[in-house]
Amino acid sequence: MTKGILTGREKEVFELLVLNKTTKEIAEYLAISEKTVRNHISNTMQKLGVKSRAQAVVELLKLGELSI
Repeated sequence: MTKGILTGREKEVFELLVLNKTTKEIAEYLAISEKTVRNHISNTMQKLGVKSRAQAVVELLKLGELSI
């Protein structure tokens, strides 16, 4: 996997997830539906080959896609 694999929106969603925001809070903040938020999370998890949001965050941190 190469750096920069996430779309801008996927990255925004995960940046908010690491701030402990709920799906609903992320949806409201980004003015998108909760389903769209879940789709972004699912797409990211699929790209990373992981089964949980927590695993996705760990992988994104390792890849330098996220910082906390």
